[in-house]
Amino acid sequence: MDQTPEPAPQRHRPALIALVVLAACACLALGWWQWGRYESASGTAQNLGYALQWPAFAVAIFWAYRRFVVMEEDPDVVEAERARNGPKEIPEGLLPERPSAADPTVAALSDDTPDPALTEYNRYLAELDAPSQTSPSPTSPPQTSPKDPS
Repeated sequence: MDQTPEPAPQRHRPALIALVVLAACACLALGWWQWGRYESASGTAQNLGYALQWPAFAVAIFWAYRRFVVMEEDPDVVEAERARNGPKEIPEGLLPERPSAADPTVAALSDDTPDPALTEYNRYLAELDAPSQTSPSPTSPPQTSPKDPS
């Protein structure tokens, strides 16, 4: 008996293939439509851009399907490729430095000392709100005073 491993069976997915072909045809049709809009009297450079983009989307659909098939057929190859490439290191100096506690902007956020201007502003807002706290609300029934018996 032979000990050679059998190749994985070919998986055919007619529904997925039909979806890929339908999506690619839709992208090409939209590209054709945008090209017609570009050539019309009201066509703009934006229509030309879209006319060139839609076929690129169709190519991307086929590329994604092919990548899916390759990943499904041999996940070990994909894992080896991922391990070989590894995570990428960010070069020093590319990102801004994180602020430290000594940074004045960070210190201002964590400062717990009262701000006189803020205290005065809050007092002013409370004064403005005071009349609305004492007046009856518009939804409450009007209050009647007791009648004088005399």
